[in-house]
Amino acid sequence: MDNGELCYQRYINGDDEGLVEIIRDYKDGLLLYLYGITGNIGLSEEYAEETFFKLAVKKPAFRGKSSFKTWLYTIGRNAAIDGMRKNSRISDIPLEEYTDIYDESDIEADLLKEEQRLHLHRAMKNLSSDYRQVLYLTFFEDFSIDETANIMKKNKKQVNNLLYRAKQSLKASLEKGGFSYEEL
Repeated sequence: MDNGELCYQRYINGDDEGLVEIIRDYKDGLLLYLYGITGNIGLSEEYAEETFFKLAVKKPAFRGKSSFKTWLYTIGRNAAIDGMRKNSRISDIPLEEYTDIYDESDIEADLLKEEQRLHLHRAMKNLSSDYRQVLYLTFFEDFSIDETANIMKKNKKQVNNLLYRAKQSLKASLEKGGFSYEEL
């Protein structure tokens, strides 16, 4: 059992602090993942809240067929897709407007890192939703191919193909802008 599963079990058994710990541990990653789907930070927050609300009120059964994080992200993805179908609204407010720049001793290195990160976010924003999702889940959240396939409701071959095409597309976009990332 991972920590999320233990916290959820505690919550189901009446300890409200379990849900607080789940929200604290998974909120940021879920928000960024949902941003990759919606392209709107406000909608991402709304769908993340809806995800945690479902846990709190409906208390769906966690059957252990995947990791707790995979299960939670799947609930979040479904909430986002359902909400977007209902509302059919996506804003084009860039993620860069919501990021904080923090101070460290080497300002020049920080600025270069920030510029590269912003360029990466811009390049990813131009990718299709499936490409953004597969890249985010595998590289930023370190989900395995199996877990990513489970969250995206695709088979492993589809996820591998999506990942390959997404990396190629992202690499081409970054190289057009004068950046290259060796990990791609």
